Amino acid sequence: MDRGGREVIFEYIPVGTSVKVTVVDVATAVEVSIIGPSSAAQSELENLALRKLRYVLEKNGEGKKPEPPDPDTGPGTGRGGIIV
Repeated sequence: MDRGGREVIFEYIPVGTSVKVTVVDVATAVEVSIIGPSSAAQSELENLALRKLRYVLEKNGEGKKPEPPDPDTGPGTGRGGIIV
């Protein structure tokens, strides 16, 4: 399933009156889980799990787009080196 530009896989495991929702990001194999009431809507549980996955990906630096190089210090400017 493609959510937010990323392909993810959901897994639902009933645990008593609750349900464990696990979501896996296919590209990075990062996996997170949440537990919610089985009476909650499936879309609510998926949204919560996706928000947690996005948080973990950003925390690990895997969910961010690479920043473009700085034009003032990039190649061809003649001003290479370390900026302090």
